[in-house]
Amino acid sequence: MQENKRVVIFVGMPGAGKSTCVEYLKNKGYATVYFGKITFDELKKRNLEINQPNEKIIREEIRQKEGKGAYALRVLSKIEELFEKGENIVVVDGLYSWTEYKIFKESFGDRSIIIGVIAPKKLRHTRLKNRAIRPLNEEESELRDYAEIENIEKGGPIANADYYLANDFSVNDLIKDLHKLLNSLNIPI
Repeated sequence: MQENKRVVIFVGMPGAGKSTCVEYLKNKGYATVYFGKITFDELKKRNLEINQPNEKIIREEIRQKEGKGAYALRVLSKIEELFEKGENIVVVDGLYSWTEYKIFKESFGDRSIIIGVIAPKKLRHTRLKNRAIRPLNEEESELRDYAEIENIEKGGPIANADYYLANDFSVNDLIKDLHKLLNSLNIPI
């Protein structure tokens, strides 16, 4: 990979604001890759309803069959394709496991920028309950948190992020902080 090619990867618990950051950058013209698309594609392939229980089954099954780094390995080829098409920066939504984290760091080194988006649990769960697509009730939110921490190793990538954005106020505040961070990294918005 050429030196000017970088991968900006957002990590965080459900409802923290990863997708908000990624969607904002996508609307600004950045190429994006979504880890969750792998799950959704598999659900569609099997004619299963897109819902929390089915998503959990697929996420864990893929990782059980192909290893904890399965999603990262599938996403790497998509990132390389985007670089070959001329993209210099690819934004990634949803790195989950510690193994995936290590794959990205080994593949891209310092050109991988991992940004942890954090928010208090109660606020995240309220956001998940109120979101328009795939809302989760309190019990579903709690179960997803536990499943992602215990079964998918999600804590490691968040704990070892290169940078953090606190998302405990408004979307506007999050976007302002995102601008400041990306400007400090010489990533134009």
